[in-house]
Amino acid sequence: MTGTTSLGWWGVALAVCAGAIRGGTPFLFVSLGECLTEKSGKINLGLEGTLLMGAMSGYAVSYKSGSPWLGVLVAGFAGMALGLVHAWLCQRPKVNDIAVGIAMIIFGSGLAFYLGKPFIQPSAPQLPAIQLGWWCNVPQVKAALKISPLFFVGVALAFGMNWFFKSTRWGLQIRAVGDYPAAARAMGISTVRVRTCSIMAGSFFAGVGGAYLSLFYPGAWTEMISSGQGLMAVALVIFAAWNPVRCLWASMLFGGAQSIGAALQGIGISSNYYLWNASPYILTLLVMIITCSPKQTLAGAPGALGTNL
Repeated sequence: MTGTTSLGWWGVALAVCAGAIRGGTPFLFVSLGECLTEKSGKINLGLEGTLLMGAMSGYAVSYKSGSPWLGVLVAGFAGMALGLVHAWLCQRPKVNDIAVGIAMIIFGSGLAFYLGKPFIQPSAPQLPAIQLGWWCNVPQVKAALKISPLFFVGVALAFGMNWFFKSTRWGLQIRAVGDYPAAARAMGISTVRVRTCSIMAGSFFAGVGGAYLSLFYPGAWTEMISSGQGLMAVALVIFAAWNPVRCLWASMLFGGAQSIGAALQGIGISSNYYLWNASPYILTLLVMIITCSPKQTLAGAPGALGTNL
């Protein structure tokens, strides 16, 4: 965040907190989508392509229609369309989830880049911000407290999903399919239908996360806008132990890590700038190393995760 110099180290803390919310929101939507998908027993590495497709389609629709909220909705449905393709492919006999995910990254990102070429230069209407800093006269505080309504939607979604998995029939069916697909089929539950719906809903969330990137923060459509957030979401879900509420806190952690470099540069510390900017990727690597133990990965993981049962 610019302008942190006058606040000193308090400005750094403020910038990191603001970054945790702003930068963590797309992580939140993508991780919740991946959490829902993995609860059904499937892995969707293709959410990186879905994120890019959501960012492009949301920006394009906002530019053409003048309505950023319509762009968010279309971005979600664009993600859902890619989710349907992914769901169909990954449930074919002897098809590997990882291979399908890599293919969908290439397909989704390539389609977004091709269709998004005309929208790189034009300026689309952006999502409005809720001004929570009205009480303060410090410009940096006011800027930090400009928060997108999508953040609050994501928070509500995290707690809502947690309740959904524990207390609803559909949520219990998703968990049953993810843990014991054979037993679920014996109870008359269609594993194909449950997994298809879960993947499509999860992809919808990822598409909305993409729209947040292009329509609020950073608020432009470029081909490098996702910065690998779709892939990092997989590590984030593991770190959160497949718990939607923990996905919220983990997303804020990743978002805060993403803003450390810019915050330090704001008070004149420019050494190791690129190393600080790599914090989310280093954090992802550490998560994968820490959770590589079988005892760690089995804690909370769906029993049939990644299988074609």
